[in-house]
Amino acid sequence: MIVVDQREKNSLIVSDLIEKQAQIELKLLEIGDYIVGDIAIERKTLNDFISSMLSKRLMIQLQNLKQYPKQLLILEGEEKQKIKIHPNAIRGMLLSIMLDSNIPVIFSKTYQETADFLILLDKRQNKTPNETSLIQKRIGHTLQEKQQIILESFPGIGPTTAKTLLKEFKTIKQIVNSKEEDLENHLDKNKINEMKKILEFPYPD
Repeated sequence: MIVVDQREKNSLIVSDLIEKQAQIELKLLEIGDYIVGDIAIERKTLNDFISSMLSKRLMIQLQNLKQYPKQLLILEGEEKQKIKIHPNAIRGMLLSIMLDSNIPVIFSKTYQETADFLILLDKRQNKTPNETSLIQKRIGHTLQEKQQIILESFPGIGPTTAKTLLKEFKTIKQIVNSKEEDLENHLDKNKINEMKKILEFPYPD
């Protein structure tokens, strides 16, 4: 969900987001122009950037963004635009924003590109993080973690599958003793056969 400041509702960016079937919610935002997950985003056209920089309003707005865990400034406009300020002043402000305020800056040429950035950012926020294998974890294993590690040691069983099996069968003993058809909901036949070979293989004298 891309939360859009209500004052932006008539902007071309919002029209483009709707046309591209992005999920948006209009809301009166006290901070930023857009909110995506835990990221507050301030969007400035080049002229607006210069105007707010000269009026000192820009740094106040960016400081307010710090109330969110993550912040982002989108600077929109073509470099060929005529500006009434020395380019070094703009470069200096950008360096201050990125290095002193630690706020990343994205440069967008058009409103369509800005919309694309917002959509991509929304998709990135919605990605489910991959489960981490516990086999490489060296200390602090609980009984649950030890169960997971035992299952992960079988070929083709990762952390997600290990957790799913434990949630359904409750114990490793029940997993090992279960019927093949019950395991087929989570493992293919090759993995089941590989598990059986390891469990039944006689250790040599």
